[in-house]
This record gives sequence, structure tokens and C-alpha cells, in this order.
Amino acid sequence: MADINLLRDTVIGATATAFLPIVRLLLLNVFPEAGPEYFQSSGPITSQYDFIIVGGGAAGCVLAGRLTEVPGWRVLLLEAGGPPPLETNVPAFLPISYIPGYSEDWGYSTVPQKYSSQNFINHAARQPQGRVLGGGSTVNGMMYVRGNRRDFDRWAALGNPGWDYLSVLPYFIKAEDYRGEVGDNEAFRGRGGPIGVTPSPVSPLTRAFLQGGQELGYPIIDYNGPEQLGFPVTQFSIKDGVRSSTAMEYLRPAASRPNLHILHSTTVHKIVFRNKRAIGVTFEHKGKLLTVGARREVILSAGPVESPKLLMLSGVGPKEHLLQHKLKVVADVPGVGQNVHDHVEVLGLSWLGVKGTSAMGLIESFSPVSLKQYKATRQGPMAAAPLNFQNAWVKVNQDGDPLWPDIQLFFNGATIAYDKGTFNPSFWGFDKKMYKSYFGEILGREGFCIRPMIVLPKSRGTITLRSADVHEHPNIDPQLLSHPDDVVTLVKGVKLSLALGNTSAFVNNFGAKFYDKPLPGCTGEIYGSDAYWVCYVRHMTTTFYHLAGGCKMAPASDPYSVVDHRLRVRGVAGLRVVGAAIMPFVTNGNTNAPTIMIAEKASDMIKQDWSG
Repeated sequence: MADINLLRDTVIGATATAFLPIVRLLLLNVFPEAGPEYFQSSGPITSQYDFIIVGGGAAGCVLAGRLTEVPGWRVLLLEAGGPPPLETNVPAFLPISYIPGYSEDWGYSTVPQKYSSQNFINHAARQPQGRVLGGGSTVNGMMYVRGNRRDFDRWAALGNPGWDYLSVLPYFIKAEDYRGEVGDNEAFRGRGGPIGVTPSPVSPLTRAFLQGGQELGYPIIDYNGPEQLGFPVTQFSIKDGVRSSTAMEYLRPAASRPNLHILHSTTVHKIVFRNKRAIGVTFEHKGKLLTVGARREVILSAGPVESPKLLMLSGVGPKEHLLQHKLKVVADVPGVGQNVHDHVEVLGLSWLGVKGTSAMGLIESFSPVSLKQYKATRQGPMAAAPLNFQNAWVKVNQDGDPLWPDIQLFFNGATIAYDKGTFNPSFWGFDKKMYKSYFGEILGREGFCIRPMIVLPKSRGTITLRSADVHEHPNIDPQLLSHPDDVVTLVKGVKLSLALGNTSAFVNNFGAKFYDKPLPGCTGEIYGSDAYWVCYVRHMTTTFYHLAGGCKMAPASDPYSVVDHRLRVRGVAGLRVVGAAIMPFVTNGNTNAPTIMIAEKASDMIKQDWSG
């Protein structure tokens, strides 16, 4: 069955991506100023740079833009992927990047999960990660979420001075160009920064989502303001109708600087050390293996998977694991690849009877009329995320801080079955037989879904090497739902989702009716009981693509500490890690905005450390 599923995904991926050249040709007239030539560096590679940035993703592009503000510093940026393809500029086209086999994605999956994802191929969860300049900011869902102020206060309380909320808030503000009205929250928002942040249009379905939240007693909020608990209009990293990625907003303006050299489509093999100091990197480019030196620092911003992987391939990591793969040990740092965790969401909760919410909306977004409007004005359906994407933050457990949400509700104006099973099983990695057995009765039906997601997960896993071959993916094992408290919280999140979907805002205004077919595999439990929903959660959960923690920022007393509070790797010199990998606890929501904040703060730290 796994082979059949794999063949299906391969065929779907190949068919879908075959249309991309046509899409890109059409977009050449829409974005004549956004071609790959804007990310080309002139001149040959030199033997040494002041800084080498490994990874040109969300964090790496910020670092390249900020460090080259110092004219005397020469910076080399190395990225495995290529320049952003034209379709990534168009907000409505964001689903394209989730097609299996998309060339700008690493194509990761977790190892088979014991406690979750039982209805997915091999019991594994897809783990999309951007393999392109701008990384996730180029291919993600564009939801701009800073996180909860308590997230950062917890980082600081762990023993990381300077990472409390009041210390990181200026970097969020610095990065942001907010395009909405905020009223009393103006002091919390940024104007004129690189990343455009735009509230989503309010549709009848969006309005029902907000009204439903109010019926349940939640306030309408700006979740990027002082508090996060409540129902907001979702904000997206969109500027004037175009995706606002770090590649376009930080790197492209810096690309013409003579002190920046951008080298994309490059595979970094390892960091080079001399006497435990990082002095350069070895990388593969156009079939040649090259080594280039770093006078000051190597900065590893290769993402939550590749950063711990490259540390281990370079000899920095758990000693026994490195020796197992016959790697020379430069520094025994047991925490590399540990503390790995992710947000976990529950799929499949669907409401039917809602007209004009899904397929028709997509057809409108991709119509010639919309394309013409978008080309002329950068407005219309193509200028916004599709399918009424919305978020809310709620609290389902009674313990702890009452204003620290434990569930994020993701609202989508379509069910997983709206496309008749053409793409959606592959998008998520569902086992085809399971998908048809559960969703077969509602294929093509209009509706919406609510996906509860745990945002304060207690489960922890690992990233380990599969081999010493740099071209082979590591083993990604977040051990989703291995902590029983996570299951309890998600079951409560399911119940709150049911209450929201059944509020009068949806039932009276849209005739919404919950799809209450018992899930095959859980029919041995009484439908609607806690035991049934536990079974449902175990079968229908997957990652939310917010992997974090494999290079944990913590004091030296923490056995899993990989970097200190200035992001310097322990046991060696001249090496930092910057990005979501350093998060000791993943933030409360989507991780792109805090990754940008981390890179902004790291840039200032580096400037301070080398100012003398």
C-alpha cells in the first residue's frame, strides 16, 4: 500500500509541476522585475570572507542584508536552493508549494510515528521546508504571527538573558511594515520595516468565524499586539498584493552591494575547524568541491533540519552518534539534534452545507479576469491567501497563566475533500485507502474545516544522521504526541472546535452541519466519547511545519544546550546558529515572524561583538 501511495504522489507531483513552466511564463509579464538575475553576484568567489552564512532561508537573508550594511565586511551567502520562482510572489498561489515533489521544497518526512499520524503513509508526517532563497518565507502560508509574550519570557527565565519579550519586541517592530489600523496597539506595531504585514480581507465566512468566537466568550484582538488570546482578523506577510519574503525584502536590496556574494544552488558539506575554531566551509557548486575561509565567523542558518545535521557532519554533536558514523569528533555537544518538537494539528473536522466557500473561490482566484486585475492593480482574489484562512488562540486547560493560549485554531474555508481527492491526500500524505474510506461520502462537497493545533507541546524528539552522506536526509523523529498531556489538550481542542463550528454564526447564517461519520479505525469506541476523540487524534494528527529546537539555546548547565544566549555554539569558537533551531520552546503560532526576529537580533549581536 505504501508503494501505491508513493506512486500516486509521484504522478500527482509530476503532473502538477509540469504546468509550472506555463504558470511562470504567464507571470513574466506580471513580475518583470522579479527574475533570478536579481540574485546573481558578479565576480569570482574569493578565498576568504569575513562572514560565511550557511543557508539563505528566512534567517539567512536577514543576516546577509544586515551584515552587509557594514561596508568593510565581506559576506558570502550559501544556499542549497535557487532564486524564488515567480509563482511564489502571488499570495493565491501558495498551495502550489505544498505539492509533493515541488522543487523548492526539501521533501522531508518524519520517520514512522508511534503515537500519531496513524492514517498517513507509513505513519509518517510530511515536513515541508523551503529549499529556496528566503526559505519558508518564500513558500509558506504567509501567516505573520509573532507568538505570545510569555514564550519569550520563558526563554529568558530558562537562563537566556536578553530574550524576554520587552527585549525582543524592538526587533519585531524593526522588521515590520504593518498595513492595517491598530488603534491603541500602535506602540506594538512597526511601520516602514522590510516585511509587509497586511490583514486579510473580511468575507462573510471570516465574519462568521469572528462572531462564533464572540459567542464562545472570546474577544476580537490584534494577536500581534500586547495579548494573543482571542479571535482576530489574520495578518499575512503580504505587501501591496505580493508575498513579502526575506529574499525579496532583505536580500534583493542588498544583492547589488559589492561586499555581498550570493551563491545559490550550493550544497555545503561541512564546516572546517582548526583547533576547535570554525575557519571556513567546504561546499559543492556546479560539480566542484570548494573550501572558502571565514576570517570572523561562520553563521549556520540552514533551518531546523539542516542546521543540526550540518553540525553533526562537521563533528559537533553527541560523541557516540558521531563515532557511529565514523565522523571525527571536534566537540562533544550532546544536545545537537535533541529537543526537537513541532506543533501538531488535527485534520478532518469538517462542516458541510456551506455554499460558495471552496472550489468556486479557487476558480475565481485563478481566472483570467483575476490575473488581468492582479497585473494591473495588484489587487483582487490573487492578492490574498485563498480559502478564507483564519486563526484564533484559545485556552482549553484550566491550569497555568489564563492569558497563555494552549490551542491555535486554524480555519479553512474548504474541507479536505472539496477537490474530490485530486490533490489533498497528497498534500497531507494521507494513506489513500483511509482517505477514501472516511471522506468518500463528501468528495467535492462545499464546506469548511477547523483544525485545532497544540501550541505548547510537551513531546520531544530527535534529528539524527541516517548516514555520513551529506546528500541523504537525516532521521526526523519529533515523537509527536509521545507526551500524554499533548493528547489530552488536543482532545479538548477538538471539543472547542466542535463548539465553534456549531455556533449560530455558522449554523444560522450558513446552514453548517458537522460531518459526523465515525472514523474508520475508531469504531470500537463510543462515538463522541473522550476515548473516541483520543483515537481520532492519534489517527488524524500531523505536523504543522513549525519544527524547532534541535540546536537549543540554553545555559551551559542544561545538558541539551547547543548555543548560548548570544547564539554561539558551545565547545567551539567562531560559529553561531541563527534560526528556529535555537528555540528552546517553539513559539505560540507560526514560526516565520520569530525566525526573522531572531535573525535581526543576531545581526545586532554580531555587530556588537565585532565593533572593536
